[in-house]
Amino acid sequence: MTRRREHDRMPLILDALCLAREDTPVVRLIDVLGPEPVEISERRIGEPAVLSQHLLFESGGEIVMHDDAVVAVILHLTPTRFAPRGLDAAEWILGIDDDATFADFKAIFDVPWRFADGDRYFVLEAAYLRPEFVKHGGRRAGDLQRVAVTADDPKDTCRPADEDCPVCRDLIVRAGDGSFDVDGTVTALVAGVDAGVLKAPGGAVRLADLRLLHASALMERVESQVTCTECGRVACLTLYRDAPPTFGYLPLDAALRRPLEAIPPVEEWGDAARIAEVRDAMRYVDHEPGSWFLVEQHGDLYLDSRYTITSMADDSCLIRLYQAERQEYHEAGRDSLSELARRIDRSGPHREESPFHRRNLLRHPDGGRDYSAEVRAAIAGHTWLARQKQAAAQRALSPSAGDD
Repeated sequence: MTRRREHDRMPLILDALCLAREDTPVVRLIDVLGPEPVEISERRIGEPAVLSQHLLFESGGEIVMHDDAVVAVILHLTPTRFAPRGLDAAEWILGIDDDATFADFKAIFDVPWRFADGDRYFVLEAAYLRPEFVKHGGRRAGDLQRVAVTADDPKDTCRPADEDCPVCRDLIVRAGDGSFDVDGTVTALVAGVDAGVLKAPGGAVRLADLRLLHASALMERVESQVTCTECGRVACLTLYRDAPPTFGYLPLDAALRRPLEAIPPVEEWGDAARIAEVRDAMRYVDHEPGSWFLVEQHGDLYLDSRYTITSMADDSCLIRLYQAERQEYHEAGRDSLSELARRIDRSGPHREESPFHRRNLLRHPDGGRDYSAEVRAAIAGHTWLARQKQAAAQRALSPSAGDD
């Protein structure tokens, strides 16, 4: 045990975080890992641009710096391109060796642990420690591949290794003077989506609409997002009404937490072609808060109904109304749809025996259509209008409140 304590080098890492390369703790860490890196990779990431440097050592150590400040230290325990053997975990983390499982880490670090992007990590006093195992590993000896110690919470920042992702590392396009080329970047993102290496998730603004919406000045911030199919990072391109554009990468969970403004109706900002496209698409008809939405397209009516799976989970079932259901809606109105939504809920459409299981277009789409995205687009304008009316009502009440 005494020998282990003499070789516990974790304090060297913790002392170096957030400091510059010339600072004594960083110099000391480099001397132990190196004494000199065998390779230094540099690239500008994001907008505003950050200079990222990865100092790679033959020992298996890696120091990641952003604008000359250490943001992460990675201990590679298995051979890599630049390290033929890898580090010995026992020399760096007291009580941990190369065969450690996640249970071993829990026993050593008696601190809270959290999830981030599929991994579990530990919250230390001045840093975050993330053991990285083989995919779906962590229970068996030999699963451990590396340990990353970061200054920033992994829940809010991407893995340092993903900065070199061959699919999404060069999405930003810059002009000859180094300035951010928004149009060129949008073109690159669209090309990636068309090639299938990037995916455009729902909720954010379509790339094709980004410039039109920004020019309308109806939104304070207009954001498009794309997800990399290789590393899973989400690239966020944001245009502001009164500020320069930004571009950054986030883990999926952090991207989902981004506050996104509701998109105004296309008639408020779209050109003739975009308005015509929307008119040919699904359109909002009616809804019951928390229960169902009714949308229409080419004379067909679709009911998007929420249903309960368990006390902790629910889902949506989208059906095209039969003629009898349409007739009942026209005769009895909204109450017929609420009753239909209750029948859907009681039947449990996630189960095959439900009469609505095969009718659920979200699970069994015809023609390969993305009905989920179409419905979201159809109700987006209604959501925006509702928020605008609510805000207007609140503003109207403000003077009277002040008079009191």
